[in-house]
Amino acid sequence: MSQAFSDTTLAIEVSNLSKRYGELIAVNNVNLAIPQGAIFGFLGPNGAGKTTTIRMLLGLIKQTGGSAHLLGYDSVNERTKILPLVGAIVETPTFYPYLSGRDNLKELALVAGVAFKRIDEVLEIVELTNRAKDKVKTYSLGMKQRLGIAAALLNNPRIIFLDEPTNGLDPQGTVDMRNLILRLGQSGHTIFLSSHLLYEVEHLCSEVAIINKGDLLVQGNVQQLLQGRSKIIMEVNPVNTAINVLTHTLGEVVTSLGVTQLETSMAAERVPEAVQALVDAGVKIYSVAPQKASLEDYFLSVTGTGGSDEKPNIALTAIPEMVAA
Repeated sequence: MSQAFSDTTLAIEVSNLSKRYGELIAVNNVNLAIPQGAIFGFLGPNGAGKTTTIRMLLGLIKQTGGSAHLLGYDSVNERTKILPLVGAIVETPTFYPYLSGRDNLKELALVAGVAFKRIDEVLEIVELTNRAKDKVKTYSLGMKQRLGIAAALLNNPRIIFLDEPTNGLDPQGTVDMRNLILRLGQSGHTIFLSSHLLYEVEHLCSEVAIINKGDLLVQGNVQQLLQGRSKIIMEVNPVNTAINVLTHTLGEVVTSLGVTQLETSMAAERVPEAVQALVDAGVKIYSVAPQKASLEDYFLSVTGTGGSDEKPNIALTAIPEMVAA
């Protein structure tokens, strides 16, 4: 099959993409530029517009305005060209429990018109070769998730959409899945990952985008977004006096973390000045420790949910139409 894209073609390119349902604006002029080979994290609270955006990317619903292209193909007018280039799994892939892993893949290969020799290749990629003859009902949840990725890989797609791939997995299953995603990224696939585990996204993804209430808040390289956002954790006594000194004397933003701990985002070069001011005020200082900001901290700051004790649930709704492209 001839391909209309080169190595410089963006994997996903979105321009002013919008979706309106009556008076409700579900997605508002979203722009995305995702290079080929990226492991891309798509984040946002429930109702943020993630699912609607993804459905438009895959041509499952038509946008109200703007455009979306996957590997140079228009998501609406050229969907038949996109489908062979895309694979996806939903949160819990569905298989015939009384068939083996290999036989389940055979059924999907027949539907997709894929040669059976590809089955052994994808089983090896997801490290299920030794269990390929076993019935799926004997598989752990992690194995079923990996079998789902094997199904998504049958047509050798360029872009893979993964919805909560580590959801419900035990620690070993989570590690196995993370390693698999990294291998897929290293092999040149573009991974579009939705996950509510911000720690996971931070350590897997090279690029992220955060969407909230239909508006794209930010897209960029993870490390660049977090650069310069380190915090200082201090253990002091009395903490109220320390907070007063840092807030009113030095003009720093300070958060109390408990009886003797506080947090501030002051620049590192101001720490000596802060320590001296605290000592002069009679504050005892037990420790001063820099702490790199996490993606979770960044997410809470840009979505305006940092003051809430409840962490946002940003799971992605499943897309049953795309279990296997």
